[in-house]
Amino acid sequence: MTDTTLSPGAMAGGFADAPTQSAEGFRAILLALSRPGQIVSLTGAVPPAPMPVAAGVAALVLLDNTTPVHLAGALDCAAVRDWITFHTAAPLVCASEAVFAFGRWSDLAPVSRFAIGTPDYPDRAATLVVVTDRLDDAGATLRGPGIDGAARLSLPEIAAFRANRALFPLGFDTLLTCGDRLAGLPRSTRVEAA
Repeated sequence: MTDTTLSPGAMAGGFADAPTQSAEGFRAILLALSRPGQIVSLTGAVPPAPMPVAAGVAALVLLDNTTPVHLAGALDCAAVRDWITFHTAAPLVCASEAVFAFGRWSDLAPVSRFAIGTPDYPDRAATLVVVTDRLDDAGATLRGPGIDGAARLSLPEIAAFRANRALFPLGFDTLLTCGDRLAGLPRSTRVEAA
């Protein structure tokens, strides 16, 4: 017999007004992805530690029972697994099967483990939700769709994002989070050293 007991607090920390907060969170995430380098604030959820608020809101907005999710490193703990399971019912899977993956950049590496889509179905790529200690408009230079000239964004590294862009239209998309802040880095974005 399997123990199905949830961690203490698994039922807490979700949206108080799910329809409104989900819509607000979804709009903010779309804005971040459509304007790479722009940092948005996400609030309304209180996920268990060590998942930051922005990553928790993204999980509540983007995951459901048909969305395979991978948790890496410190986020792969009972409290976070149970919280995601209770609030989204998303199946927890290995990296190669994930549609979304949550973790620190070092824990998600090597990123080649994640789906990049296929020539016929480039949309079947993973989105990496990266937890960072710093997220600001300094560092790497970003160019491409949705950016007026250039933008700057602190990234955990540059080489992997440049290699990912070279795969376009294939490649993974990235949401970077720090506390309640989130920025998007779609695969179409060109990343250059500062």
